[in-house]
Amino acid sequence: MDGAELCFPHLLNASCRRSEPLRAEAVLMYFLLLSVCALTAVLNLLVIISISHFRQLHSPANLLLLSLAVSDFFVGLLVNPIEILMTWTCWVLGDLMCALYYLLPLTLIAASVGSMVLISMDRYVAICDPLRYSTRVTGKVVTVGISVCWTCSVLYSIFLVYDHLKEPGRYNSCYGECVVNVAGDVDLVFAFIIPITVILALSMRVFVVAVTQARAMRSLVTAVAVQCPMTLTAKKSELKAARTLGVIVAVFLICYCPYYCLNLTGGNILIGSSTEAFMSFLMYFNSCLNPVVYTFCYPWFRKAVKHIVTLQILQPGSCEANIL
Repeated sequence: MDGAELCFPHLLNASCRRSEPLRAEAVLMYFLLLSVCALTAVLNLLVIISISHFRQLHSPANLLLLSLAVSDFFVGLLVNPIEILMTWTCWVLGDLMCALYYLLPLTLIAASVGSMVLISMDRYVAICDPLRYSTRVTGKVVTVGISVCWTCSVLYSIFLVYDHLKEPGRYNSCYGECVVNVAGDVDLVFAFIIPITVILALSMRVFVVAVTQARAMRSLVTAVAVQCPMTLTAKKSELKAARTLGVIVAVFLICYCPYYCLNLTGGNILIGSSTEAFMSFLMYFNSCLNPVVYTFCYPWFRKAVKHIVTLQILQPGSCEANIL
């Protein structure tokens, strides 16, 4: 091989080959992918700013959305761009940094899935046990839940790549490559089957209760509107939140199922391969779709974005603005 085509020309017998120069179609594809990365980071940053800045949005339910937005933000800001660069450039940071790098996407994906479980649990209590919701789901309880979720995500990712941290580069076929091997069965059970089972079970229960409540509301809407208008508004808000949860769960399944269905057929997935890269991009695309769902389902998010874009949040007292 020509030394100029190698990632490390001085390692003639061990270096990986550099990718060929990109064609116009490939350049366009990479541009579109990087645009999606930028859009993912921007949209989730808007969610983070909205919930963090406006006091009306400081609710336990929105703290869970904030946790999901933080993980999605770093997926768009760091993970996706690095994954794109790794598909056509050499890895020059060494084997140890390769193993350490994969702690990031594994942690963020686990935290995203964990946040989805917590959101489903929150909606379950809000819809199925509304009288005790305010006492059972408090800001302190949610904060502890989020902390446990992120701590477990970090420990879980360390467990998955522990062998690679002890012996970096064990699955690399040449210098300039960055691949790790994740125990497919373990990841499948703990990162997909168990969380998805919990999410679907809670969501189905929420759906059944929400349908029952919707029918009751339609039959009593006139009486409730006259006697207890605030109760009617609260019920509508909870039912809309339940529908939003259904949309988020559906998008989540569409983006995550292909990766783990491939996992089911193969047992182990070689992270860093082209097949894994495509499935990962589809999974990461969920991080871009979540705030899009908020835009269409949450009026408060559209109002908050308007305040942010027009720089009204820079005005004194803007955090007290009426967003809901």
